[in-house]
Amino acid sequence: MAADDEPLLSSRARRKLLVALGYGAANAALVGLVGLRPTRSPADGPVALGAATEGSATTTLVDLTSSVRAGLPPAMADAGPEPPPGHVFELVLANGRVIDPESGFDGIANVGIDGGVITAISGGRLRGGELIDASDRVVAPGFIDLLSYEPNPFGIWFKLADGVTTNLAMHGVNNYADAFFRRYEGTTPIHFGAAFHQHFMRAAELGVGVEDELSSRELRVFERLVRDSLRQGFAGVSFSPEYSPGTSTDELLRLASVAAELDHVAFFHVRYSDPHPPGTSGEAIDEVLDVARRTGASVHIEHLSSTGGTHMMSDALGKLDQARAEGLDVTACLYPYDFWGTFLASSRFALGWQGRFGLQYEDLQVAGTETRLSPTTFDRALDQNKLVAALGSIPEDEIQLALSRSWTMVSSDAILNPDLNNHPRAAGTFSRTLGRYVRELQVLDLRSALAKITIKPAQRVERMIPAMARKGRLQRGADADIVVFDPATIADRATVSNPGLASVGIDWVLVDGAIALRDGQPQRDVRAGRALVGSVKRAAE
Repeated sequence: MAADDEPLLSSRARRKLLVALGYGAANAALVGLVGLRPTRSPADGPVALGAATEGSATTTLVDLTSSVRAGLPPAMADAGPEPPPGHVFELVLANGRVIDPESGFDGIANVGIDGGVITAISGGRLRGGELIDASDRVVAPGFIDLLSYEPNPFGIWFKLADGVTTNLAMHGVNNYADAFFRRYEGTTPIHFGAAFHQHFMRAAELGVGVEDELSSRELRVFERLVRDSLRQGFAGVSFSPEYSPGTSTDELLRLASVAAELDHVAFFHVRYSDPHPPGTSGEAIDEVLDVARRTGASVHIEHLSSTGGTHMMSDALGKLDQARAEGLDVTACLYPYDFWGTFLASSRFALGWQGRFGLQYEDLQVAGTETRLSPTTFDRALDQNKLVAALGSIPEDEIQLALSRSWTMVSSDAILNPDLNNHPRAAGTFSRTLGRYVRELQVLDLRSALAKITIKPAQRVERMIPAMARKGRLQRGADADIVVFDPATIADRATVSNPGLASVGIDWVLVDGAIALRDGQPQRDVRAGRALVGSVKRAAE
């Protein structure tokens, strides 16, 4: 929100007032600041919210005590006192199926919000200055995209429409930490953070080619750069040895050691993506686990179904299960599509790609078009470095197998650009998970699927990014990053030919308590997203 759009009393200041004075004393002062009322009653169906009106905010909801399951989500440790009876919340989400994946709570309840914070979850009556009727809808924590990229002003709105409230570029961004956070502060509707990008920085800072191995001097420079970047707010170190095949074992070990020293996670786009020797996906998994064992670093394997597990998923999961049983801190994520996509000029399309991946020219479709490549059109697309979708490159059964593990997460590995030369996962990853893999195929139950896109990614990064300890949860005291969606209709629409189709079935998205998606419509003037800056304080103490 821009400075000149601030309310009379900022949302965070309101909550501080409530806590400092006690809800009862402060409530009367706040009622006068709340002037929105629903234009219809809950009994009339979904509520259409109108403009500010005169009078007090006195919407009363039905008593749901008999409908809610036993108990309520636990309050966070610093949640503060519960609001007293009669408190008027700034915003109330009414009558929805509230799911908190961390505690397992799943029941009909009302959610009260003040100052960007969830201040009540109740089966009883709540009164609000603004009411959203969530009947027949799921009320869940906002989705966390662990593996995205820079929150550009075009693609970020498609993330919002897909239920994302936190955009984490843990694949790394092509920027320095200070410049990255300055560039996007105050510009986005959702929160953002990023990891140090080893592949980019090899060229940007050291001027070396992707095939080049770093010298001892260059490694010392790189170590200092990583350490400084993590202290400046990047969270974790992202490696891409497949795209920088000159990355040596020594480089991996020395940079991962810095991450371990500062209590950060090492993220890996692993070295190999196929089952054919020399250089198999299994060997790539072994390399990452060796780094974890030798450095003590926590590791996360990116897009496992397309890199590291492809056509070897059972073996890859077995290796990772065993490593976890040994006590290694290792996790992985994937996107729910049966084809990968990348740029033709990348090392993935080095000589012999057809045999390694079992693909032909006609299996490659230029994303954002209907064009399938041929031996005669491949070189022209290569000169333009087009992103292509490798159709049929990921076995469907491997996606489902990877989703079955409790420690895997779902993330997109993409954000949409204005030219639409993108994989459709940039716009539809999270709705596709809930529509196809929960509702249609029943591979996951709803609560398990939500855990993979809310609490699990939050927990993976919260020791690096302290603010994440208040996200991914629907509990009193948590940040009011919330998604309200229809489980019967939520679905992705983006395709290879048209990646720029927003998801459907998501009605409301709240970011820090601000309504960024209202009744399915993006609120273009909302800029509630905050920089999620990493910290090394805990490791230094």
